Amino acid sequence: MAAFLGDDHAVAAALASAAGTLLLGIRTELGHGDTRALKDAGDLGSHDFLTAALAESRPGDAVLSEEGKDDLARLDADRVWIVDPLDGTREFSEEGRVDWAVHVALWEQGRLSAGAVTLPAQGKTLSTTGSGARVGDDPLTMTAPDLRRIRIAVSRTRPPVFVKKLAENLDTEVELVPIGSAGAKISAVLLGEVDAYVHAGGQYEWDSAAPVAVALAAGAHASRINGAELAYNQKDTELPDILVCHPSLAPVLLAGIREVSDALPG
Repeated sequence: MAAFLGDDHAVAAALASAAGTLLLGIRTELGHGDTRALKDAGDLGSHDFLTAALAESRPGDAVLSEEGKDDLARLDADRVWIVDPLDGTREFSEEGRVDWAVHVALWEQGRLSAGAVTLPAQGKTLSTTGSGARVGDDPLTMTAPDLRRIRIAVSRTRPPVFVKKLAENLDTEVELVPIGSAGAKISAVLLGEVDAYVHAGGQYEWDSAAPVAVALAAGAHASRINGAELAYNQKDTELPDILVCHPSLAPVLLAGIREVSDALPG
């Protein structure tokens, strides 16, 4: 395999895009008759590709992948690639669905320093640039939402109860928009298709590292639902809740979340 060239931002974008192309090929080749086989082929095929490409392109870096064995030596590494080879396996296996993604992020000395999210079935890659973010070759900038009507992305299969309660308690009109994968939800926020993503149903670092890297580079607010910083490359990879939105909306949502905190799990 030829090494992917360029800086970390370019490598993240190229790897995510190439893995997305691979997944589209797997989807076409296998079809949707056996969803279990399609899911397994997608997860493993993308994981094998990404880990091999990173070993070739960034041989000194550690890798944390949803589909790989966690090597805790990464905790002592200066650079760790956090990847989700197929974010939204369920949606990938369902014919016609486009809300699934590939995540490639780089954690470097305590922070996310580069990242890319590819939405293969939508033909889009969102990535960091070093001075901001882009979608394809175009700058990615967020537009302030209309606070009179807020669209919140939620899970299409299991939206958290507290988000429904949050929507009822906010002093504005709220629409809950079901979207598949976490990467697709956060990308929808960045692209202006929804205004926020609020989740507290349980996730792991690979579910959000890449889209959060892009979101922060694009000027978005990204935090835990209590406002705390999102931390990556931790010994425990569980990162159970997240809020991503335009900065102007963050105070409204954080205050609303505090008001319904008695409904939060744990």
